[in-house]
Amino acid sequence: MGVELELGVLFLIQTLGHSYFDSFEVETAGWRKMLKWLLVAALTLGLYSQVGHWALLLPLAAAIAGLTFHFVWCRKHGIDPRRATPRRRYWELRGWEWTE
Repeated sequence: MGVELELGVLFLIQTLGHSYFDSFEVETAGWRKMLKWLLVAALTLGLYSQVGHWALLLPLAAAIAGLTFHFVWCRKHGIDPRRATPRRRYWELRGWEWTE
């Protein structure tokens, strides 16, 4: 199997991440989200040409590190790490203007 494995894993991580954590990125600019995923994909695919399937360690390690930080940060600030509630508190911590 060639680079298809890397592309599949990147697609899976992006799909799951977007599905589960979209409520945490409501006010984040679209270009920032796109840039983040383009960077992860470019680095992973660039590494693939050098180290083969070991390149998958990059997005997997980033996902584990990001989830760990996310859960610790949310718990520390009294935010539910799966639902982004209480919503007003979360928005204040992110520096977003509450509109309701």
